[in-house]
Amino acid sequence: MDLKDKLVSSFMAFENTVDVNHPVHEVRSEAIKNFETLGFPSKKMESWKYTSLKSILKPQLSVFPKKETSLDYKDVKQYFIHEIESYKIVFVDGVYSSHLSETSHEGLDVCLMSAALSKPKYRLLIENYFNKIAVKDGLTSLNTAFSKEGAFINIPRGVVVEKPIQILHFTTGVESSLLTQPRNLVVVGENAHVQIIERHQSLTDNPTFTNCVTEIFANKRGIVDYYKIQNDRDEASLIDNTYISQQRNSHVSVHTFSLGGKLTRNNLQFFQKGEYLDSTLKGVTITDKKQHVDHSTLVHHAQPNCESHQDYKGIYADKSTGVFNGQIIVEKEAQKTNGFQQSNNILLDDTATINAKPQLEIFADDVRCSHGCTIGQLDDEALLYLRSRGIPKKEATALLMFGFANNVLESVKIPQLKQRITKLIASKLGVNLGFDL
Repeated sequence: MDLKDKLVSSFMAFENTVDVNHPVHEVRSEAIKNFETLGFPSKKMESWKYTSLKSILKPQLSVFPKKETSLDYKDVKQYFIHEIESYKIVFVDGVYSSHLSETSHEGLDVCLMSAALSKPKYRLLIENYFNKIAVKDGLTSLNTAFSKEGAFINIPRGVVVEKPIQILHFTTGVESSLLTQPRNLVVVGENAHVQIIERHQSLTDNPTFTNCVTEIFANKRGIVDYYKIQNDRDEASLIDNTYISQQRNSHVSVHTFSLGGKLTRNNLQFFQKGEYLDSTLKGVTITDKKQHVDHSTLVHHAQPNCESHQDYKGIYADKSTGVFNGQIIVEKEAQKTNGFQQSNNILLDDTATINAKPQLEIFADDVRCSHGCTIGQLDDEALLYLRSRGIPKKEATALLMFGFANNVLESVKIPQLKQRITKLIASKLGVNLGFDL
């Protein structure tokens, strides 16, 4: 039995753990049928041409952990942005950890997806938002079919959340290999503002595979700053599917820092459904060994007078591979669109690879859209200049790479998070620069 058949047959057991009378049950049932038809993506598909999942789709992956595992805060403190106060939603092997979490229902909802699915007071909200913008491809359908647990964040109209929300997923190695499928739903009301930090972290050298889906809805004049930290172990793989719907005058930014893991695929899609809104997509990727990171982005401009900004920086060493597949679609009605897309990449070794495919599909005639892609090496003259000033080669190389990525780092709006990411990048580069960008 391959993994696909195992998952389809496991759905019946999953149904015994959920309320089959809930409206979401019909959504799940339709999703498993869709997954059974579509299966996992393959390199035969144009959007997956450079990324193969064969190495991580093993039949022995456990679908449900056989026992719960608890963690002490001291053992995982380093993975929190503990320098600031924050709400926290923490999961261990896919199971909610109450003693590591700090949730709230005081003026806002920072809680569990399972709670939102089970409580009648959230039913209308779930019916209006759950699975409304998620694309019905194979992986997203698989997640929808098994959707039960994850983060549920509901920010009412006019609420400015005073402290960030951290979503953390830990895998412990309780299973020899584990598949987890968190499902997150974020609803931000009119004139509301929230900052969210998300991290998936394996604590084991056992293979782990996370298939995550997040839906974000930003209503009129809503502001969402979303940060993804991906710095996992060598046997951890992540498929991160994030779908965002924006209404008039809203601003949503997503920063993705991909610094570690066996295979990482970020599917990030923005759907602009109102005028005068702004979408920002930025990322920094630093890989080595045989790591593989794939960024697949889409911004769908369907209304006039909107903007989008994509800026991705990639640094690839050893035999690592990077993929950037960025797409901007401008519908005929979306006049006065300003769309920008840039992918800049540095290959530190001849064995490293980057596959880049920027795309523009423009059906309007009064727009300003541009895209660009560069692939090169570090500037030898700049490196020579730094070394002539007494800076060792390793530190000089790191300084140039920091400068290369700095325009992404400088747009991080949480100072403590910016400092943490700077240290993570320095650690990845094997240096201690002694300063914060």
